[in-house]
Amino acid sequence: MNARALLIVALAAGLLTACGGNSDEPPVAVDERVVPTSATASPLAYTDYVATRPLEDALEPLVVQAVVPPVSDVDEPLPLR
Repeated sequence: MNARALLIVALAAGLLTACGGNSDEPPVAVDERVVPTSATASPLAYTDYVATRPLEDALEPLVVQAVVPPVSDVDEPLPLR
């Protein structure tokens, strides 16, 4: 009985080791200068994104040529926090 349990444990450990997740793909770099698409999903998301931006002059400027701020015909204007 112990030999069988030991064999099952060894087999399970071997299978888990085989699933090591060794990926050859490099991680995707996030460009901090680009406004994420999630920020333009709604007026609230846009306001939250703008409010959480750090107020530092040393940061690279945002690329905003393609950014279209979301609008709502039913929501009240949101104040910046």
